[in-house]
Amino acid sequence: MGTLPRSANMRKANEAMRLIVTTFIGVVFGFFLGVSFPTLQLTKMNLPSNLLPSIDLTYIEDKYSGLSTQALLNVWSSLKGRDTSTHRATDSKIWIPTNPRGAERLPPGIVASESDFYLRRLWGLPSEDLTIKPRYLVTFTVGYDQKDNIDKAVKKFSENFTILLFHYDGRTTEWNEFEWSKRAIHVSARKQTKWWYAKRFLHPDIVARYDYIFIWDEDLGVDNFDAEEYIKLVRKNGLDISQPGLAPNSGFTWQMTKRRDDTEVHKETAERPGWCGDPHLPPCAAFVEIMAPVFSRDAWRCVWHMIQNDLVHGWGLDFALRKCVEPAHEKIGVVDAQWIVHQTVPTLGNQGQTEGGKPAWHGVRERCRREWTMFQDRMVVAERAYFKAVGIDPPNSTKR
Repeated sequence: MGTLPRSANMRKANEAMRLIVTTFIGVVFGFFLGVSFPTLQLTKMNLPSNLLPSIDLTYIEDKYSGLSTQALLNVWSSLKGRDTSTHRATDSKIWIPTNPRGAERLPPGIVASESDFYLRRLWGLPSEDLTIKPRYLVTFTVGYDQKDNIDKAVKKFSENFTILLFHYDGRTTEWNEFEWSKRAIHVSARKQTKWWYAKRFLHPDIVARYDYIFIWDEDLGVDNFDAEEYIKLVRKNGLDISQPGLAPNSGFTWQMTKRRDDTEVHKETAERPGWCGDPHLPPCAAFVEIMAPVFSRDAWRCVWHMIQNDLVHGWGLDFALRKCVEPAHEKIGVVDAQWIVHQTVPTLGNQGQTEGGKPAWHGVRERCRREWTMFQDRMVVAERAYFKAVGIDPPNSTKR
């Protein structure tokens, strides 16, 4: 056998030395890398390797400093494992068309579509938060100047009522002089009306827990009113929309809403000649005013949708409320046995703005009248469009 050339032996020796040096460097590098890596027992985590880069462990540990990083990672691993197994079992996406709009991707059991104004604690168990769940809601749109009158009014409502104050003058903390105010809900937006508030804060799904909703002005005298007795009479007479009777000296008052001495409740009246072509229609029946209306839960769901977003004074609503109950002349009425006084304090007019030398209240009243006409026009146009779409003649119309 021949011998290898000397150059071949040298090349073989160099390759062996290079392999030894490379191995040594790799060992040293791995040692220092292991020493510098956080002391997390990653081998105990059942997390896929491609998930680790997406978790900022330092942030999690700082955010939840009361828990160890290992504990958090164990929880994360458990949740991921549960989610993965569930996905494998179903391997489908949730889509429930009957869920509320926008919540179709949620399982029905987790959908909480309704709410309330119940105050809750920041501690303890949720099931133990409430010692009583009020069944009724009363709202007042108020300015601080009427605080004494509102104090008297609120005291007419028992603990079965949630009290909600809408503040048009921006003053809320001053009301804490009243003990009941600390349990009330306060919403503040300057120079707004009660119908503006109602449209934005009394969505039917928000007030769904309440059997009846009172939407009242601030200038009502309640010496002869008891809220619990009022509710009893409303239930007894099957009223979905109602109001207390008004004392005859309450300024300009429709005949329908004037208090009667000979009955608990009345649902119709006789107005001036020619004012009522149909005795079952407003203002002779199916009619209450907008100063102190009371709505059942179902009636309010309809009325809320009828309130126009840009028409804030509510003028014209009282003549249209009948569209939300059937038969309206039976389900809308005035409770005479529990009556109030409309003091006609022009507080809202003072929230207007002086223009062209005219007082502030003048512009407010002018807009009220305009809104009445605008609302009536919108209702007529909407009804005609509906009847035309379904191919029938509107009521009280004739073919040309």
